[in-house]
Amino acid sequence: MEKNFIIAGFGGQGVLLAGEVLATAFMLAGKKVTWYPSYGAEMRGGTVNCEVVASDEEVSAVNKLNTDFIVALNQASFDRFLKKIKKGGVMIANSSLVKELKSRADIDYLFSPITKLAEELGNIKMANILALGVLAKASKMVSLDNLIEALDRVLPPHRKNLLPLNIKALKIGYEYDLLPAGA
Repeated sequence: MEKNFIIAGFGGQGVLLAGEVLATAFMLAGKKVTWYPSYGAEMRGGTVNCEVVASDEEVSAVNKLNTDFIVALNQASFDRFLKKIKKGGVMIANSSLVKELKSRADIDYLFSPITKLAEELGNIKMANILALGVLAKASKMVSLDNLIEALDRVLPPHRKNLLPLNIKALKIGYEYDLLPAGA
């Protein structure tokens, strides 16, 4: 079964790295996968998103009209991609930077204070990986072990010293209580 994921935020939040880690984790799980990054010309501070499509069969395409899961790390991404979630899909939103509003009754909302949790961890730059932990738990589509191995493969050699902190961030996100907003 094919599933689509969009991770979106502003430049500097590590959106593309998170997407690459997710895509690699799916490959490690034996899935067919496509990772499609998109970013504005200004990069840091501009809009950034990436789409990951994972399937047991060949991936049909990217830039789908409708998406199963969206991770919105900021308000602009939440506003922009809300309409792309298919009926029954899930919006995972960083409640540290996104207003907890539910304008659609046909999707699920999971609000998590991703930035706040990363700050409590001691490094705000871990918000992207923390969000992957939340996504892994919510989607039940990728294992924590595959994400950890993917992190090890994707992090460049000069960033390997951050692997233990990234793993901790991943686990914090995965262990965060994911009650739907208003539940």
